[in-house]
Amino acid sequence: MTSTTGATGTTGTSCPYCGWPDDAEPFQVVSRHGTAAGSTVWTRCGCGSLQVRAVDDRGARIVSRSRPADAPWSRAGR
Repeated sequence: MTSTTGATGTTGTSCPYCGWPDDAEPFQVVSRHGTAAGSTVWTRCGCGSLQVRAVDDRGARIVSRSRPADAPWSRAGR
């Protein structure tokens, strides 16, 4: 399942790789899975970062994020 739009929610954060606000479109929905509390939505930011969003009655929040495929890996900041 792919789409150019995604779940709406307020995360108040932005992608650390490109700076795009997490709650702004466009982002691509990669897959959506129902859970007991709501759903888990896997999305891809415009820069390529894969994100896992937990969506429930409180809205959507990003609970995990990868770096874009072309971003170099670094231990800086650890």
